[in-house]
Amino acid sequence: MSIVPFGPTYDEMLHPDHIEKTIRNKALHAKKDELDPINLFNINWKNEKGEINKIILPKEITGVDANIIVMLGAYFPSGSHKVGPAYSTLIEGCVDKEIIPGKHTILGPSTGNFGIGVSYICNLMKFDSIVIMPDNMSKERYDRIQKYGAKLDLTPGTESDVILTLERTYELKKNPNYRSLAQFELLPNYRFHRHVTGNSAIEAVKGIGNSRIACFTSAPGSAGTLGAGDQIKLAFPEAKIVALEPYECSTLMNGGRGQHRIEGIGDKMCTLIHNVLTTDFICLIKDEESVRGLKVIQDAPHVLHEFGVPLLQAKALKDLFGVSTICNIIGAIKMAKYLHLGANDNVLTIATDGFDRYHSVIEDLERRELETQDFVLKRWFKDIFLNADTNHIDDLRTMEKKERLFKQKELDWLKFGYSIHYLNQMRHMEFWDNEYKKIESYDKLIIEKRGKKI
Repeated sequence: MSIVPFGPTYDEMLHPDHIEKTIRNKALHAKKDELDPINLFNINWKNEKGEINKIILPKEITGVDANIIVMLGAYFPSGSHKVGPAYSTLIEGCVDKEIIPGKHTILGPSTGNFGIGVSYICNLMKFDSIVIMPDNMSKERYDRIQKYGAKLDLTPGTESDVILTLERTYELKKNPNYRSLAQFELLPNYRFHRHVTGNSAIEAVKGIGNSRIACFTSAPGSAGTLGAGDQIKLAFPEAKIVALEPYECSTLMNGGRGQHRIEGIGDKMCTLIHNVLTTDFICLIKDEESVRGLKVIQDAPHVLHEFGVPLLQAKALKDLFGVSTICNIIGAIKMAKYLHLGANDNVLTIATDGFDRYHSVIEDLERRELETQDFVLKRWFKDIFLNADTNHIDDLRTMEKKERLFKQKELDWLKFGYSIHYLNQMRHMEFWDNEYKKIESYDKLIIEKRGKKI
């Protein structure tokens, strides 16, 4: 028998002030030692003051009247909000007795951030782990995964070849000693984001504009983050939920399956946990604009200052964003224009991670570009942010349009053993609401078993 250092409930991840005060204080102090298992209690969107970690982008950057609010995932343990779904999936497996400490090795199919989260959580909860991911991702991702102690099992390709990681995971799962934290198909990912991210998003807009969310933009990798939209729609029925895809890999839009450079999104599939019912629009973002936009934000605060951004504000953006965040921000700007949103309206989006895992991506950009002097960066800034257009947006608000995504899901998941009956259940909101309601029973089980031998 092994002692598993159980962590928070879903309620405690949403409301860290509900954590027993001594534990909460110890967890906050332990942020300086990220491998202390008590950091499990730091899995939440809030800072030490109980405020949502977020930033309102200066309108000199966005060029739109609407407020664009970015929730910051870099402050999560391991540096990305993906650690939340990794923990949720592992803890549910533990309380269900499907994952046994000391017996099972954990598999984490990923293109990076979820794999980092799996490696980190397994380190804290004392599980061996293997992260399965494409062999052409950023070097920083591999280094971080190995730093936390997981082994790497690399499959050919890039972000767009994640299907190969799934096939490899299913092959490895034939070993009875392996258990998979399958982010693309297991519903703890959805539960975490609907409850923790969704309700945190609702809190994040309080006191800004009309204190409502007019639009929520997120690029689906696993589509877990899009689950926040289900909770957002309950609070703000008028909110539009927008899935962002790479222009170069427009699978949800039109079945496109090309290669692209936006790590963490656009995986040539409609993931099993994507609730198609609540997706209102699909919007395409060009991968090179996302990489170039990160270069401007990260390395050229003086350029932002020339366009009217106060220098301290421009410098404060440094290190907060990754490539997929710039994609999310561009999508937010495009949708603010498309929906004709005004100064009282709020568009909310997510910064999945920070810059720490993208140094090599920017180095690659600089090798590919002939020039990156200020005059080039100024042109990039205007073209990418201020002149963002409303092209390549598809209105998905009819069942006829959604049918394409349901058929894509069948194409992607029947071959992995899911029945058409199960997939058809996902066509009804009752399925998703029933899955969400399981949080209450899981919270009771986590409290019951926390700190016990299992």
